[in-house]
Amino acid sequence: MPEKTTTPRDLSPVVERLNSEFTGVHDAATITRCVDAARQGALDVTGRATPELVERIARQHLQVLALAFAERR
Repeated sequence: MPEKTTTPRDLSPVVERLNSEFTGVHDAATITRCVDAARQGALDVTGRATPELVERIARQHLQVLALAFAERR
């Protein structure tokens, strides 16, 4: 069974905004994993993970992922 991640509550609005923005492009699980990965990456690199920073990183990753999928079609 896949590992379940828990997104901190302060990032719930980030997940909601990105879910809305990427509806029909990425499923909710992909977006949640991307937000969690962006949070961990921000913590590793800068020592902090503000919602604004996490959202910017996750959005960029989701855009690149969408482009990569589009190129494969």
